[in-house]
Amino acid sequence: MLVLNRFVVPPDTSDGFVLRAHAALTALAERPGYLSGRLTRAIDDTAHWTLVTEWESVGAYRRALSGFDVKVHATPLLAESVDAPSAFETLASAAPGGEVVVTASDRAAEPWR
Repeated sequence: MLVLNRFVVPPDTSDGFVLRAHAALTALAERPGYLSGRLTRAIDDTAHWTLVTEWESVGAYRRALSGFDVKVHATPLLAESVDAPSAFETLASAAPGGEVVVTASDRAAEPWR
């Protein structure tokens, strides 16, 4: 599962944002089910940032949000993200040079099939 939180950060506040994002990423990284994470910034417009995390499952991500350190360090930051869907399930993937592997949805119905 991929979680993509987007932020628009005025350049004069980016230093504080980066420190808070590092604390949020640290708190999330300590939770069971966390696979990876990164803080990224747009090349063409440096006011645009993303905090990207990958999780074993929807359940692992939801349980992670209830952790104390996550509530203290990540939740306030995530509340500042752009109001848009942020959690995405992986439906297909491919390793470098590999074939596409299709994964079943966790959702009950798949209207796109």
